[in-house]
Amino acid sequence: MTLATFKDLCIDAVDPEKLGAFWAGALGLAAETLEGEVKLTGSRPEQTIWICQVPEPVTVKQRVHLDIHAASVDDVLALGATPLDVDSFRWKVVRDPEGGELCVFERSEVPTERIYEVVVDCVDAQAVGEWWGRVLGVPAEGEDGWWGLEGIAGAPFEYLVFGPVPEPKTVKNRIHWDVYGSVEELVAAGATVIRAQDDEIRWTVMADPEGNEFCVFAPRS
Repeated sequence: MTLATFKDLCIDAVDPEKLGAFWAGALGLAAETLEGEVKLTGSRPEQTIWICQVPEPVTVKQRVHLDIHAASVDDVLALGATPLDVDSFRWKVVRDPEGGELCVFERSEVPTERIYEVVVDCVDAQAVGEWWGRVLGVPAEGEDGWWGLEGIAGAPFEYLVFGPVPEPKTVKNRIHWDVYGSVEELVAAGATVIRAQDDEIRWTVMADPEGNEFCVFAPRS
């Protein structure tokens, strides 16, 4: 049983216009400024990314990051990224203009949808991966301690990946995803409500069993 369906991604930024321009260029999306936020759009609604303004800068390694396709890491650096580790792996680790980590996978042919994976650090990668698998109706598959979901309906990326790390979550994630679903069903499945829908927001802010934030919108009629 699927409890939720994918809606879109959100990225926190101190300067949404600057970070929005970077991600628009890196992902081949159009950018539009809307009341202090930047909306990135592609050919499908699920490609939408909201760049949301927050006061706090990046202070610790992100527990959620994006892996992207690109012709060359140099193209991403030219947009304002800085190298972090471009030699140790078959992918290139860089920082976006605000210091958030991302991984660049160089391709001879770059897909139209350039997000390859959304990667989440977890103390218990299996438990969190299987939980999201139940929520999104996709079986979680594990290998060498890593767990992943492939084929999430509508998602503009190939995999949602959960990787093991020793340290627990300490600060709000700067990248999260939104879903359509029932708050009551998600609470029954093990999620918690951080902020209920109110006069200021039309969604509910929730957290998965390891505290990773996500937003829930009423199912589409």
